Amino acid sequence: MDFSCHTPPTENRLRVRFLTPTLARIQIFPSTRPFQDTGLNRYHFIQEPPELPLEPTPLAPDGMAWKSDRLSVQWTEEGKLVCRDGAGRLLLRMTDLFLGRKAAQATFQAQEDEDWVGFCDQTRDHLYHRGHKAVCWVSNVSSYLPVPFFMSTKGYGVLVNTTHCVVFDMAKSQPDQFSWKDERAVVDFYLFVAPTFKECLRQYTELTGRPKLPPEWSFGLWFICRTQANDAEVMENASRFRQEGIPCDVIGLEPGWMETYYDLSVEKDWSTQRFPLPEWLLKEKCEHTWTKALKRMGYHLELWLCNEYDLSYEEERKIQGEEAQREAGLEREEPTFHEVGELDLHFARPRYADAITKKEEPWFQHLKKFVDWGADFFKQDGAFQVCTHPDRVYGNGMLDAEMHNLYPLLYARQMWEGFAQYTHRRPVVFTASGWTGFQSWAGTWTGDVGGRLETLGSMLNTALMGHSWATNDMEIAEPEGIHFGYLLPWSQINSWTYFRMPWLQGGKLHRMHQDYARFRARLIPYLYSSAREATLTGLPLMKPLTLEFQEDRKCRGILHEYLLGRDLLVGIYKKETYLPQGAWKDFWTGKHYDGGQELTLEWPEEKGGNLLVRQGAVIPLGPLMQFRKEKPLDEIQLYLFPGETPSQGTLYEDDGVTFQYQKGDFALTTITAQNLQGVVTVTTQTQGASAVKRWKLTVAAAEKPREILFNGTPLPFQWDETRQEATTL
Repeated sequence: MDFSCHTPPTENRLRVRFLTPTLARIQIFPSTRPFQDTGLNRYHFIQEPPELPLEPTPLAPDGMAWKSDRLSVQWTEEGKLVCRDGAGRLLLRMTDLFLGRKAAQATFQAQEDEDWVGFCDQTRDHLYHRGHKAVCWVSNVSSYLPVPFFMSTKGYGVLVNTTHCVVFDMAKSQPDQFSWKDERAVVDFYLFVAPTFKECLRQYTELTGRPKLPPEWSFGLWFICRTQANDAEVMENASRFRQEGIPCDVIGLEPGWMETYYDLSVEKDWSTQRFPLPEWLLKEKCEHTWTKALKRMGYHLELWLCNEYDLSYEEERKIQGEEAQREAGLEREEPTFHEVGELDLHFARPRYADAITKKEEPWFQHLKKFVDWGADFFKQDGAFQVCTHPDRVYGNGMLDAEMHNLYPLLYARQMWEGFAQYTHRRPVVFTASGWTGFQSWAGTWTGDVGGRLETLGSMLNTALMGHSWATNDMEIAEPEGIHFGYLLPWSQINSWTYFRMPWLQGGKLHRMHQDYARFRARLIPYLYSSAREATLTGLPLMKPLTLEFQEDRKCRGILHEYLLGRDLLVGIYKKETYLPQGAWKDFWTGKHYDGGQELTLEWPEEKGGNLLVRQGAVIPLGPLMQFRKEKPLDEIQLYLFPGETPSQGTLYEDDGVTFQYQKGDFALTTITAQNLQGVVTVTTQTQGASAVKRWKLTVAAAEKPREILFNGTPLPFQWDETRQEATTL
């Protein structure tokens, strides 16, 4: 419902729409402008549920109130917003409002002891933003993935609905106020009521999209070859991984694979010198190309891309359709050709300043031939996405000020949809840039900034947007970087223009790559099962400690630790380790620690960082494979650290590639473990046809068990006194 209100010096209009009892959209527009949606609404990156039929209540003398049982929104006679939760606790109190010609600014009271997380990857040195500014504008290195969304410790979240540049001042200029300035020149935002960050993320990802399950092989190691590589070097690298026993699932190529370096056009093709693949080989379905050889060795192929195509034509086409355009009379009537004239075909077609885009052809169309050759996904480099295009008018009529931040979203989604429709396989979308809703379509790396400690700040801030598929360019020549790089949701080694092959790093580092890659390969059942949970809940696969332990203030400043899945705590680069409340076990050494304290933990010489297991852990480990599907997933070792309270974990299985799981073609085993007065009980319950034929258990216990029974039958086991673990044989 619209509501006109007098706010000197001009008349403004207010619209409040409740979408759920805990979610409202609030818009304030100048009276000279109609209420409008953004590109996020138009292109369905925000999918609003139907509006609730709530009637506003007048407030004397000149106000209005909207209310559900969880949220109230009031517009006061002074022309300000006041928002409260269902218990009457203050959420937002507007203190100033400015609607200008080029920008709008909304200012609010910063409550005592209030702080905020959010804004995604536009800073890497903090998670909490009180006393800071956040500039949300996609730019190279400094701000690959900004998102105008934040969550407050006072129980609410705000998503500013815009694709324009937004600057947030979170009590930096004025200690008792926070504000945002939107170059869209209106105030338009979604307000979420949620007592915890987790609940707020569930609501946010329900509105903007939950991550989609990628193929299982994407959780294996990726190796990106040198940009100078040719087909022979690629095959030598691929063969060497198998010879070294370093599990690897992806071989990738940098820009050198193309005939024209950094080719933006839809005419790009393989380098005739480095990767000669003539069309006749494809037409004859030759089995003896290097791409087919990679497939036989169990690899998936990734190709680097850059892009400046106008993606808006395809979006408009999807919305309107060609028939709808004609029916609406949008096509210009052509003039009649002069009867004695001669038609020169050079001048018979339109000319566009954009010489790359074929406006009737989707971007993905020209990539199909590379998929036919064996490409499984494309690395969508930041490249020209991060550049401004000041004089460009896009096919949908938008200028760069509106389209710049929207472009990476269109790029990611069109890649996802194009690949899925063409292959009927699950896509891997891999990009460096994004905006609101990117977590639903893409996985990301932290850009061209290496793989050391500072990249974790980027990934933790993206995790606070519900983003799950994250990685960096592994720092392969130092133990700490190896530890970090192999213990991420996705794991990649990017040679770029260097010799970053694991076997070239020398004795100790070489062995570390072997050990960590093999551990990661065994960990994939845990990662894949956790990934499936992320797609259902919107909670990230990689969690900042402050997301899991929100009430623990000591977790707020921690940028060198994270949870991988629910049960593994990874510490990187620093030996000072904070353990939140609960019991913890060092996965490397077996030592036990009580939480709620900061410790200096040494890691073993052959490792590069700390790895701890949370009490209640249920971690399924699979058989060692050099690549996914090399062998059946028929044996699972459960690593268990049970406590007095029953804990549950899952093993999720599907074909790993297709969308059949959406039709119920999967197996889900729920594992429950409890240690009650020294008696450990483990139960499993399976839905669907599981491939697992044999279960092994490794159980953390205070003392050696007298016996281990399976359905009443004793099982042989071995006891490790140092680690205090019993393992069935």
